[in-house]
Amino acid sequence: MSLSQTFETVQLHIDGKIAKVQLNRPKALNALDTTLLNELLEVLQKLKKDPSVLIIELTGEGKGFSAGGDIKTMLSEATEENFLTIMDSISELVVTLYTMPKLVVTGIHGAAAGLGFGLALASDYIICEESSKLAMNFIGIGLIPDGGSHFLLQERIGTVDSKKLIWNGKIMEGQEALMKGLVDEVTSTGKLRESLDRFEEGCLQKPILAMLKTKEIYVESNKERLIKVLELEKQGQTLMRSTEDHREGIQAFIEKRKPSFKGK
Repeated sequence: MSLSQTFETVQLHIDGKIAKVQLNRPKALNALDTTLLNELLEVLQKLKKDPSVLIIELTGEGKGFSAGGDIKTMLSEATEENFLTIMDSISELVVTLYTMPKLVVTGIHGAAAGLGFGLALASDYIICEESSKLAMNFIGIGLIPDGGSHFLLQERIGTVDSKKLIWNGKIMEGQEALMKGLVDEVTSTGKLRESLDRFEEGCLQKPILAMLKTKEIYVESNKERLIKVLELEKQGQTLMRSTEDHREGIQAFIEKRKPSFKGK
């Protein structure tokens, strides 16, 4: 069975046992605004209930996977109530993605930054092009990672290396991300589609139900810790948003200059 659906900011194509989900705000480098967060959650919840789908592929349309949270949304919806609502939406999206009873593979080309990178980390397998630009760069605007990224990074590379990565906020290309254990496979630029197809076809030739049972066991043993981390991130992000350093970070971003942080 083949089925395609286009939402305002997400494209969905189901082909047999594979559902291909594409972030579709290419003019904004697939930055995650409230519409994209909500539509992506809607699509994932729909797929979660579809017994015919065994693999979910997550990619981005245009020049990159996702530039992260939409700064314009942060500025235009800056009230405390709206911010907490957005954080709750992010939490629900990440828990849905992490606990998905399907095999989730993310394909990255171009930028995968901040929350965009966090979404990729919530999947089971990450393939990126060698020229990709990956960054957990919240530190640049005086914030902490959200979207469960503290938990997801810790799962992949451990606490010590996670702190280094978060505090540094540097941009990494594909091979460096692979060496650090942040992605599972690197492919030549322009060859992402072929690598995704090869991985997905390989999984379908295996006893994938056994693979998914293993995933379920890990998910059930870790889910409560993820939920706890998401709550701690919401509390921490609320505090960071009130700092002078965050305001300076945002102003510097708008003015395209290097921020001058004061530790306040």
